[in-house]
Amino acid sequence: MLDRYARRLIDPPLNQIGAGLATRGYTANGVTLIGLGLGLFAALLIAVGAPMLALVPLLASRIADGLDGAVARATQKTDFGGYLDIAADFLFYGAIPLAFVLSDPAGNGSAGAFLLASFYFNGTSFLGYAILAEKHGDKTDAQGQKSLYYSNGILEGTETIVFFVILCLLPHLFTPLAWVFGALCFATATLRIYAAKQIYTT
Repeated sequence: MLDRYARRLIDPPLNQIGAGLATRGYTANGVTLIGLGLGLFAALLIAVGAPMLALVPLLASRIADGLDGAVARATQKTDFGGYLDIAADFLFYGAIPLAFVLSDPAGNGSAGAFLLASFYFNGTSFLGYAILAEKHGDKTDAQGQKSLYYSNGILEGTETIVFFVILCLLPHLFTPLAWVFGALCFATATLRIYAAKQIYTT
């Protein structure tokens, strides 16, 4: 729900920084991979029991995730770049819950599995909706300029990042928070499927 509002705040400075990176020879795909590396490093820190230390690379990875699109807009957007970006995002979103499970398998295992299943379902509904939107020629820039159609929902990228930050600050509450967030992910995906049925039945 918050992505469209967050983009209005962060896009102008990101575009300015991205243009500067582009003039220094950085590529959008390179920035995407840097962001992924930072995100996976954050997951590693969580897995070894240092979630507070993970906050810095975690947030840096999300800044890089915004900057890759800004660099692409300043240079050249490609279909592969958009594909690489979404693949890296999904790997990051799966790695953080997995890291909390690895840090405490007995305590976090069930809730973590539920959360990952909800991410899987939500991600499938998101990508499937994007395919339908592309097929019907639908466009939106509500979540910024993207390489594919970004459908809105109860939970989007902004909420997920806030959730990850809260988990790092309050790791002892992972289990109840994961159950709640996972349930909201299932609700988001279900509502997205319902919306697709209403719009794309014919």
